[in-house]
Amino acid sequence: MKILIMGAGKMGSFFIDLLSFDHEVAAYEKDATRLRFTYNCQRFTTLDEIKAFQPELVINAVTVKYTIPAFEEVLPVLPKDCIISDISSVKTGLKAWYEESGHPYASTHPMFGPTFANLNQLSEENAIIITEGDHKGCIFFKELYQKMGLHIYEYSFEEHDKTVAYSLSIPFVSTFVFAAVMKHQDAPGTTFKRHMQIAKGVLNEDDYLLQEILFNPYTHEQVAQIRSELTELLQIIEEKDAAGMKAYLKKIRAHVTRDIEIRRM
Repeated sequence: MKILIMGAGKMGSFFIDLLSFDHEVAAYEKDATRLRFTYNCQRFTTLDEIKAFQPELVINAVTVKYTIPAFEEVLPVLPKDCIISDISSVKTGLKAWYEESGHPYASTHPMFGPTFANLNQLSEENAIIITEGDHKGCIFFKELYQKMGLHIYEYSFEEHDKTVAYSLSIPFVSTFVFAAVMKHQDAPGTTFKRHMQIAKGVLNEDDYLLQEILFNPYTHEQVAQIRSELTELLQIIEEKDAAGMKAYLKKIRAHVTRDIEIRRM
């Protein structure tokens, strides 16, 4: 298959490397310097090159702020049956745009990134495939993600946004609060260092991406839950309520037993 990947950043380069063994891959970047470290692919900087290439599939891996503008730029030179796709973590406005584009489409969200994930070992990572899309495109990504060893979940656009509001906004907001109140430690403990590592990774993300995740219409409800829990915990601490603390710990341990095993001596 002829595949055009727009954007040669971390995820774009990852998909170039991943797909170049089995497909004819081209990368598109208007800034030629960003293509210096792309290999095993054709390198395009103009629309005329894309038109001559005649891609069968486009994977949009540009910064989330420019997902739709990047599509609109290349759309006039794509074959009518070319499947257009994105791997964006923010799907705001995409469903309506796709449906008006006149092209078959597929939308997915690999729930990992170069910041934290080991890209050579993805068996514990997840991916979401949006069900509202072209069957052929969805099958392509499903087979690709299965080959990568990812756990695959199929959601609608709305279900995706609800999931992201929960799985990303809560950790992000918690990290923001940690970063806002933290002070330099000359001798930090293990827990502090791990939180610091997470904070550095999250804050290294694009500002627009962080904004759009937190401005997700389903995020406010999740953040309100954090505020409610902090109010309860603060009251327990202020009152030095041992029984209340025991009950609170029992509650939160019950929340995590599905994902981790807590061993107590």
